Amino acid sequence: MKTKTLVVTLILGVAAAAVCWAADTKIEQELRDLDAKWSAAAGAKDVDKTVSYYSEEAIVMPPNASAATTKEAIRSAWKEMLTTPGAAISWKATKVEVAKSGDLAYVSGTYEETMTDASGKSAKDRGKYVEIFKKQADGTWKVVADIWNSDLPVSAAEKK
Repeated sequence: MKTKTLVVTLILGVAAAAVCWAADTKIEQELRDLDAKWSAAAGAKDVDKTVSYYSEEAIVMPPNASAATTKEAIRSAWKEMLTTPGAAISWKATKVEVAKSGDLAYVSGTYEETMTDASGKSAKDRGKYVEIFKKQADGTWKVVADIWNSDLPVSAAEKK
């Protein structure tokens, strides 16, 4: 009888773990898809759609700039990035981690950006990012923190 109880307990434990793993995998895929749609909106230079992925209490920390902590400041930062002549941006998630609670997650990955530099020449950048997503009361996921930085070395002019 003890062996039977042990086997049943093990089977139930494995089944419960499989259900949790499947739920995490579903959330991870949902966030990967959401992040890809967000990148597509930015790639299409749709400022309103791009900003819609942030929660009301979001903080955005772009490189070499002050943190944006209001929707207006976040919108202004994205508008500047997306409407600059020659601007193009895209990113791709490489890792998604979901908290055991199921209401917080982070997405990290790589980005590529093209912009026009101060001299009017096209400049390319690539780097990495981390986004913190929080599940909202209505079940949607919104970004509460967003930071990215370049993999390229700082140029001599920027070091001065």
